[in-house]
Amino acid sequence: MTESPIVSESALLALPGAVASPSGGPDAGLPWHYGDPLGEQRAAATSAAVVDRSTRFVLAVPGDERLSWLHTVSSQHIASLPNGTSAENLSLDANGRVEHHFVQTDLDGVTWIDTEADRGPDLLAFLKKMVFWAKAEPRDGNELAVLSLLGPDAGSPAVLAVLGIDALPAEPYAAVALPAGGFVRRMPWPTEHSFDLLVPRESLTAIFTALRDAGARPAGSWAFEALRVEAVRPRIGVDTDERTIPHEARWVGGPEQYGAVHLDKGCYRGQETVARVHNLGKPPRHLVLLHLDGSADGRPETGDDITAGGRAVGRIGTIVDHHELGPIALALVKRTITPDTALVAGPCAASIDPDSIPPDDGIQAGRAAVDRLRGR
Repeated sequence: MTESPIVSESALLALPGAVASPSGGPDAGLPWHYGDPLGEQRAAATSAAVVDRSTRFVLAVPGDERLSWLHTVSSQHIASLPNGTSAENLSLDANGRVEHHFVQTDLDGVTWIDTEADRGPDLLAFLKKMVFWAKAEPRDGNELAVLSLLGPDAGSPAVLAVLGIDALPAEPYAAVALPAGGFVRRMPWPTEHSFDLLVPRESLTAIFTALRDAGARPAGSWAFEALRVEAVRPRIGVDTDERTIPHEARWVGGPEQYGAVHLDKGCYRGQETVARVHNLGKPPRHLVLLHLDGSADGRPETGDDITAGGRAVGRIGTIVDHHELGPIALALVKRTITPDTALVAGPCAASIDPDSIPPDDGIQAGRAAVDRLRGR
């Protein structure tokens, strides 16, 4: 099959009311909103909304050994992933730093992978390089395009009629084939009612407008990002940097924990760092939700330092206006920074949402063993 080109601009930008996402940003080429970004967020949280994410890079991996092979080159336990299920996964470098985050779905003999538009070609090149003798054939799968269907009314009879199915998947990461091609999978984020649709790209506009006519409100990338930030779910390359390890970004855990790094699987690149931090150490930073001072003259930018008393203590990630929370952001901050610490992010005062701090009270198995040897 001839590989399709990287998709840099969505066909849906031609729809009436579509406002393009800022150029140079991670969602360039997608609708940012359709005139009412806060209303679109409310629809995604309380009724139904459909979001264009069609610039995501899609890969396909057919082959009898696709899962056992992917299991050896990635961080998630997927060797026996059942048909019609999905998982989040990472590719790490030799030092355990995150290079790629992706979602994969195994359905009817093919594993479909989707990832960030700018990272897809590198991920595909890496996978092709790692095949060796395995019966797996990674290729460009951009004949499918990603939409996200959000909200408690996502499974309305009118929407189901458009999709041609009787019900949406009930469990997170479950997937079912769509009669017209592609599939729908349930995701555990950004909201409780979140579904990704991977549909034939040639039918993207027709499906989107049919969902709109069935009651799903068109929503831009702004709405999706606001809900993702509220859920404290990171986006690689935006909320991470070249030093990020999985523990910092809340990616540790099997599919049942909605994670991307399984702690009870065999060897994979970067495993030593993951095991060492899990058993003996603590990550130097963790991902938190920041509330920003909306009265400030301007906003920080992704990658800006977060300071406390003039000292850099973290890095700002996604910044977005939320329909209820106001200006918020994700940030990687030093684990020792407490919620009552006065912070500055760019021109804004900032504070950590205390409910976003991950628990840090577990007894590590390796540390406990060391303490026993030392008679503690």
